[in-house]
Amino acid sequence: MKQIIVLGGGYGGVLTAKKLAKRLKKQNARITLIDRSPYHTLLTELHEVAANRVEEDSIRIDLKKIFAGFSNVDVVLDEIEQIDFDGKKLQGKRNTYPYDYLVIGTGNQPAYFGTPGAEEHAFPLWSYEDAVRLNEHILNMFRRSMKELDPQKRKEMLTFVVVGAGFTGVEMVGELAEYVRVLCKEFNVDRSDVTLHIADMAPKILPILPDKLIRKSEHYLRNKLGVNIITGSKIVGVTDSSVQVGDQEIRTKTVIWTAGVEGSDLVGSVDVEQNGRKRIVVNDKLQVPGHEEVYVVGDNIFYIPEGEERPVPQMVENAEQSAPLVAHNISADFLNKPKQSYKPAFHGMMVSIGSRYGVAHVGTPKNKMMLSGFFAMAIKHLINMLYLFQVAGFNKVYSYMLHEFFHVRNRRSIFGGHLSKRSPNFWLVPLRLFVGASWFLEGFDKLKKIIDDPDNIFLIPAKVVDGVSSATPAAEVEALEALPVPDFIESIVSWSMDLFFYTSSGDFTTLAYVFQFGMVAAEIVFGLALFVGLFTAPSAIATVLMSIMIWASGMASQEILWYMVGGIALIGGSGSTLGLDYYVYPYLKRVWKKIPFVKRWYLYAD
Repeated sequence: MKQIIVLGGGYGGVLTAKKLAKRLKKQNARITLIDRSPYHTLLTELHEVAANRVEEDSIRIDLKKIFAGFSNVDVVLDEIEQIDFDGKKLQGKRNTYPYDYLVIGTGNQPAYFGTPGAEEHAFPLWSYEDAVRLNEHILNMFRRSMKELDPQKRKEMLTFVVVGAGFTGVEMVGELAEYVRVLCKEFNVDRSDVTLHIADMAPKILPILPDKLIRKSEHYLRNKLGVNIITGSKIVGVTDSSVQVGDQEIRTKTVIWTAGVEGSDLVGSVDVEQNGRKRIVVNDKLQVPGHEEVYVVGDNIFYIPEGEERPVPQMVENAEQSAPLVAHNISADFLNKPKQSYKPAFHGMMVSIGSRYGVAHVGTPKNKMMLSGFFAMAIKHLINMLYLFQVAGFNKVYSYMLHEFFHVRNRRSIFGGHLSKRSPNFWLVPLRLFVGASWFLEGFDKLKKIIDDPDNIFLIPAKVVDGVSSATPAAEVEALEALPVPDFIESIVSWSMDLFFYTSSGDFTTLAYVFQFGMVAAEIVFGLALFVGLFTAPSAIATVLMSIMIWASGMASQEILWYMVGGIALIGGSGSTLGLDYYVYPYLKRVWKKIPFVKRWYLYAD
């Protein structure tokens, strides 16, 4: 059996392993993904955890969950210390791993460029642990500032400097500016006491974006978020209480380092040609020259595509495009197919500046458009969800939507607080009991009528033949008082009733009796389900649909509006509070997640 090792559980590594698993599921091959962390981290979203917009678990996905549906993939937790290309094996702290094919995707680490004190005193932002540590530190600075009597020390605690004005730095300072407002309110700190800086030796922020978007970004940072922008100034040194930016010393307890990246120490130590801060030089098939069984994916690639002047950028889209090519080229040896050359076509860049504003330069490789504000953020969310769907399907997309749109705090979402789930379900319990009891009693009363006279069809209007209705005078009066129905809906309903419920002579069909009994049974069943809080959300949806059907039939009084609106309010559920859903849903989730098909396609919610 051929052994394929994917080294690194980042964007490139995860996608490569998944695509290999699908391509080689019928081949004599075993895929092993090795990483020193048990989870895949969404590095582009670290700032959201660092500034406390989302929960910590929102940016990590367990690697075993990702590959739970793949029997030909093993996930191994180990730290590789050495790669023996000639012997075709990896030496880790826990074991030795021979390979027939190797994919290197160990990603990057922060680059400090020899800046004195930076590595010792600055806070990097390049891992899940970095984001959590920074979050705790920022919160602690505000806690300590409340009790600090020395004005100078308090000012240091409330001064924050982000070094590096690229995408990561701008996203971090934008998110931090929003978080600061929340913390100021929580700890009774005047916003004017807090100082935010972003500094870079480059002449402008976000230098790879068009100038128009740069100006918009600068305007939003300065005028909307209160961030001081320092450009064209070298970072001279960092201490535990200051950072030297050009000729200016900024006293601070928090220096966040986002100034650049370089390849991992492992990549830097391997005996192959490298360029551009520990990136491995590869050929057009993304193979390491001299070692054709070794491929490189994602940020570790140094490759200049034909017709280009610069190497492929170190960004997620590079990982997304290189992963399928590497998977194809490895599987080509198994499937007797020709290998392909790497011809990336990048579709642009997006940067968020806080939770509600962003800029984007996106489109086709030759024709890009500039977006800002809501639409730029919408594009970024869409791209994130498309990536997450590749990695963990519905499960992670659903989780992402909850974190980003519905379970938001302090209105820090693209939609503000309009979609946030802020009302506890127990406030809906009285409404649930009332609507459930009303449907149940209504259905029970109708059931007694059916038992008394099974031939009495009262839920379907009598057929009008030659202008004469067989309905009783009381029914005709009731119909006149019914809520109006648009003509086009009335014509559709009349057509369907003619087809299913009336004979040619105007009498009711057998299906009419079945329909009436089914509607009555539904009112009783769904009413009882709402009352006891069992399957509350689907039961509420069913009652809304029944209300619409009754209205469309032309036999609904104004009372039906209460049923309809109440049902809509209960779709969010309340059965988990003083209802059977509290017990039933957790049990069903456990059973559902054990089904192989469900696990394979991530068709579940955590």
